[in-house]
Amino acid sequence: MTQAPRHPLTIDGRDPASLRGDPITGDRYTSAAFMQKEWDHMWTRIWHVAGRTAELEEPGDYVVHDFRHESVICVRQDDGAIKAFYNACGHRGMRLADGASSVRSFKCPYHGWRWGRDGVLEHAQDAHDFPQGNPCGKLKLKELRCATWGGFVWYTMDDNAPELLDYLAPMPDIYKNYPMDTAVRVFWMKINLNTNWKFATDNFSESYHTRTAHPQVPPWIDQDVDTARHEMYPGGHGRTVQPMRPSLSDRLPDGAPHPFDFILRQWGIDPESYPDYETKAMQGWLDLKAAKRALWRERGYVHYEHMDDEEITDSPHTVIFPNVTISFLPDNLVFFRTEPHPDDPGKCTFDLWCMAFPVEGRTEVESIMAGPQPLREAEMIWRDFDNGAGVPEIEGQIVYQDMMLAEGMQRGMHSRGYGDAYLTGQETRVRYFHEVLNDYLEGRR
Repeated sequence: MTQAPRHPLTIDGRDPASLRGDPITGDRYTSAAFMQKEWDHMWTRIWHVAGRTAELEEPGDYVVHDFRHESVICVRQDDGAIKAFYNACGHRGMRLADGASSVRSFKCPYHGWRWGRDGVLEHAQDAHDFPQGNPCGKLKLKELRCATWGGFVWYTMDDNAPELLDYLAPMPDIYKNYPMDTAVRVFWMKINLNTNWKFATDNFSESYHTRTAHPQVPPWIDQDVDTARHEMYPGGHGRTVQPMRPSLSDRLPDGAPHPFDFILRQWGIDPESYPDYETKAMQGWLDLKAAKRALWRERGYVHYEHMDDEEITDSPHTVIFPNVTISFLPDNLVFFRTEPHPDDPGKCTFDLWCMAFPVEGRTEVESIMAGPQPLREAEMIWRDFDNGAGVPEIEGQIVYQDMMLAEGMQRGMHSRGYGDAYLTGQETRVRYFHEVLNDYLEGRR
């Protein structure tokens, strides 16, 4: 386990000299015309996450991903490949499937046409009655490009989009040490939220809000401005790498139970052995790395095998352009995604997938955003946020606190008092995200 070098594609995420200075105006969040431009020039060209490879284990297993008014089926083939098709019958356009399940073929509920999982038409009622000739074996559902990375199934509507790994670069290289395919989704919630989808990407592109919005975080993740490392990449992706140790700036009151003490004790380190708070935070963090290096195998933390010193103790919070964020934690992956409402720019859905790496002998895990959960694949819960009342399972969690801010931000985007964001250096990635979005909308990408 060694320290990972900085990737050569890294751009300093605190240096505004890397930006053009494009304004972040309110109409980007409220305008139906802007929403349509995003669809025409960006959403139809990027790679989308349809689901997880764990949902497609056997031939015929499928997931459906609905996005605005479009719908896509991703289905495991007999040869083990995964193919993606538009979810529209080639007869008259009827939707063929919903949700996730397993089938031998897709049968249209309208006229009974049956499509093989390879997309080829197998059966049509009164096949002899077509002036064009029997369509069976000739017609095929319209196929999209499909690929996998990180245990996720991705597709793109653009035949000319870069290959998935090129689109994601350099994330597959940076996170190659994490056995992402082995993570178990132990909590799965989709939330209807009254805000534009970009709120989440803006929010997850900076940690400047943490002290105010998430006071529970600094005692165990050091997000101080000069401690966290801010990185961005040419494809529009970015990350904030934060040491999982107490902040030296924001401290709990003397005598309050400290979460870092619990983490140290988990790995056989006595938090009382340090002479002062600063030493416990800084040397304790180094001792934690050493303890994990020494004990991971005997304790069943097999996912640590290839991780470097940063990965076994720190928290790279990563945005994948335009709408996916993954928190890479030593024992967890937390996947966040917002997707726009079909028609209303002031609404979106927010996906929360809490995933955990299996540890030998453990049947319950800490999900990070939804408390302790059984180590098993969870079923989806779909709720309205309803000012927090609709999601009691995550009340008080970091993501809940973010969502409590979302609707106020959306209302603010309608105000004549707002013209453009006035950003700190550590919020450079927020403007970079909007500039990459503008590159798509204005034909530079």
